[in-house]
Amino acid sequence: MLVSNLFSRTRRDVAGESRNYQLLTKAGYIDQLMAGVFTFLPLGNKVLKKIENIIREEMVSIGGEEVLMPALHPKEIWKATNRWEEMDDLYRFTTHYSKQEVALGATHEEVVTPLAKKFIFSYKELPKYLFQIQVKFRDEKRPRSGLLRTREFIMKDLYSFHKDKKDLDDYYERVKEAYAKVFLRIGLGNITFVTYASGGTFSKYSHEYQTLCSEGEDTIFLCKKCRVAINKEIIVTQKECPSCGKADFEEKRAIEVGNIFKLGSRFSSASNLKFKDKDGKEKLVEMGCYGMGPTRIMGAVAEVLSDDRGLAWPKEITPYQVYFINIGQEKKAESFYNLLQKKGFEILWDERDESPGIKFADADLLGIPIRLVVSEKSLSKGGIEIKYRNESAGRILKNEDIIKELAEFYA
Repeated sequence: MLVSNLFSRTRRDVAGESRNYQLLTKAGYIDQLMAGVFTFLPLGNKVLKKIENIIREEMVSIGGEEVLMPALHPKEIWKATNRWEEMDDLYRFTTHYSKQEVALGATHEEVVTPLAKKFIFSYKELPKYLFQIQVKFRDEKRPRSGLLRTREFIMKDLYSFHKDKKDLDDYYERVKEAYAKVFLRIGLGNITFVTYASGGTFSKYSHEYQTLCSEGEDTIFLCKKCRVAINKEIIVTQKECPSCGKADFEEKRAIEVGNIFKLGSRFSSASNLKFKDKDGKEKLVEMGCYGMGPTRIMGAVAEVLSDDRGLAWPKEITPYQVYFINIGQEKKAESFYNLLQKKGFEILWDERDESPGIKFADADLLGIPIRLVVSEKSLSKGGIEIKYRNESAGRILKNEDIIKELAEFYA
């Protein structure tokens, strides 16, 4: 892809309260339509899809089957769970022609449970695991912090259906392991912590996934012994770590990037979702719910892995693998660009008639992990300069050595 052919352009001055908003807007990854509502431009959409695909792969690895449920919901299903009035951020309206009262989906327990009722009748059909990656709508009173708190966002929600609590508990632990793999692959593994939170009406505890960030909206307390965290709501009522029993914490700011709940029979009871066990007795299905926000994760990565020069994407979610710059040397640049493409690498070639300073600044701002520069200077030293986004200086390598290094880095 040629930089001159990109739909978006970099910008130098962007006002905004959050780092992720400023950087993602400056670099041409997102554009704000109104408060809490964003367009993901081609570069941003590539990052978002890579995040989604990582999540998808890990959900499939634990038995998840992907579906796509409606975003428009009839009032009746929300009345059945008593959440039509209770949920204060639910978008509700009346249709113009049929005068039907409907809502935009803020979550999908009300949809997935009646759906499961059409297919689950016996213990032989359990367990089942359904997930989707879909747009959600919440009427945030004060959307803020770029992609971290919006009115329209992408959510992965996984719902599990079980014959008993033990089967639910076992699967819950499998989801925890899958979530850890997601955050590791995305580049947040070392700073994202399982965090004990209130289970509300569902269970004693639920769990959040909190990424450390000095500008985060949430306060968590990190156990110095076992590195498990508890949120502020829990620390008020429980002074010790639920995992190890110690009471020695570090207070940290963080961004919530996921959460998981044991729903039990809360929604299966409302929808009368039952199955027959081995003895022919009817029992309520036990359920779990597991959320993760790709758009919020993208904002969190931009917030915590950037620097004063711009974004710095981890290699698995970068929109392009290489930012290729030529300073003169058009023919040699075109030849090497074509070679890299034939080798299967994702290349963004800055072939514009701009100064080297502008090209280097845009390379840093866009945050692609590897920058290659071909110039008279690099050729006089025997090759092409390769520089990693997190390094202060580059190295000159021969063409074949660059290809080898790229292959090893992206293996």
